[in-house]
Amino acid sequence: MTSRSLKPEPAHSDIGIYECEIRLTFRLIEEKKVLADRENLLDILLDAISCGTDEYLEMRSTEAQAREFPETEASADMRRQIIRLRNSKLSY
Repeated sequence: MTSRSLKPEPAHSDIGIYECEIRLTFRLIEEKKVLADRENLLDILLDAISCGTDEYLEMRSTEAQAREFPETEASADMRRQIIRLRNSKLSY
């Protein structure tokens, strides 16, 4: 064996942690009492937008951004998960 074969290969991974931001502006025809439920408001709006534009929903604007997030600033749970994912790719 040569010393060259003992050197670890640099880790090249397709997996990263990303911070994502989505801004949607749309108009929606819905019952007032449904949208007054603040606990379920996000679920209701996501359901409406996932169905697509129709006579009850009119898209006004959409913006989406994704930025790679430094792993060192991620939570311990996210860092553990990314290590698991990377290790599982090595086992193929």
